[in-house]
Amino acid sequence: MSAGVVTAHLDEVRTVSLHSDDVPDWKPLRHELGIGAFGVNAWVAKATGDPAVERHDEKVAEGGANGHEELYVVLRGHATFTIDGEEVDAPAGALVFCGDPHTRRGAVALEDGTAVLVVGGPEGAAGAISPWEWYFGAAAHANRGDWRAAYDFASQGLADHPDNASLHFNLACYASMAGDREAALEHLGRAIELDPQVREWAATDTDLDPIRDDPRFPR
Repeated sequence: MSAGVVTAHLDEVRTVSLHSDDVPDWKPLRHELGIGAFGVNAWVAKATGDPAVERHDEKVAEGGANGHEELYVVLRGHATFTIDGEEVDAPAGALVFCGDPHTRRGAVALEDGTAVLVVGGPEGAAGAISPWEWYFGAAAHANRGDWRAAYDFASQGLADHPDNASLHFNLACYASMAGDREAALEHLGRAIELDPQVREWAATDTDLDPIRDDPRFPR
């Protein structure tokens, strides 16, 4: 196994019982896997009707809270979340995101052994959205032939990643297919400037065919 890679099954991770009727069993994933980039843990309800997520909020003034945004993923079983007094049905696969630290939240298991993964961190700690998320997200527009919308969506990534070669290359493709020759050539030139390997991509990508006859097209 490569360095820094750890594999485990949820059931293999040690379980910590806190001996409280208000708190489910804890799977200390962050400790066990040595994760340093984000907070992550899992909670397992002992039985139907027991807590699957402790009632709490993330206000820093509250006990051990850290002001985190939190995403809850129901791994197995079935739970009912109560979010600021409103009930949310959450079967296996459900995602519940609480972005406001002041939100009061908790969950009760509807099935024995209900397990909930929790990923958390303070707002902004994850940094900017990755450049690949912008051009992957643009695929939803490109797949239906709306190349201008694909370009407009992906170009938002330039605010945080003005010097990313892959982002510029994809923008060149979208602009080319949208009929915006100038923008396509500009992005393609910038992509090659940042990463000469882009010349190889440009040689075979059919999205660039509309501008391939331009004398400014890189050879």
